[in-house]
Amino acid sequence: MAGQKKIYFLSDFHLGAPNRDASLVRERRICAFLDEKADDMDTLFLLGDMFDFWYEYKDVVPKGYTRILGKLAALTDRGIPVHFFVGNHDMWMKGYFERELNIPVYHEPKVFELRGKRFLIGHGDGLGPGDHGYKFIKKIFRNPLCQAMFGTLHPYVGIGLANYFSRKSRESTGQLHERVWLGEEKEWLLIYCREVLTREHFDYFVFGHRHLPVDYPASPTSRYINTGDWITHDSYAVFDGISMDLQYYKP
Repeated sequence: MAGQKKIYFLSDFHLGAPNRDASLVRERRICAFLDEKADDMDTLFLLGDMFDFWYEYKDVVPKGYTRILGKLAALTDRGIPVHFFVGNHDMWMKGYFERELNIPVYHEPKVFELRGKRFLIGHGDGLGPGDHGYKFIKKIFRNPLCQAMFGTLHPYVGIGLANYFSRKSRESTGQLHERVWLGEEKEWLLIYCREVLTREHFDYFVFGHRHLPVDYPASPTSRYINTGDWITHDSYAVFDGISMDLQYYKP
């Protein structure tokens, strides 16, 4: 398999946060990474929270993000498949990526077979034990009626409210538990992976959401990979058909 192009996994850009200037610096860095890797890229998986907030009205999407959207369009135009998993900050997608960028969008973890290995891939929010409050809110946010009611708000009001609550959510969750390893007994995504393995085998579980780069055995023959984020770590995972590795972007 030497010489084959590679499969890349990235997540948690949170573009738009904490302000336009800081977000623009991060967006340019991500685009530079995609430029650098494009010739060696077989497939790109984006595992959610690319935006700190995203909501698609019928004829309106949030302004900005022209660099990253243009870069993704350039990748798909040259035949590089891109897959997008919604996160808890950008779950309100309704066809824009599919129509404009030729990027399929997934709302739940999905199974892929890549070069003979089985992958379970997703954002990671709401999986595993605990966090019942968020799981309840997630059901409300994903309810079609609730989304339709939100869509009746003028974008100036709706996007303003959503940005406020997105900022509050980030402030409440971006604490110590997102920066340190909690141990096998408390890492909810690792617990989820091991529970899934009681029913079927996967070689790799790949998630985001945690904002902490992780490469940890879920079993003697399976690994849990977390791609970290591009706020603190500039981390990503790459699979070359032989090995799956966590790496860090150093421009």
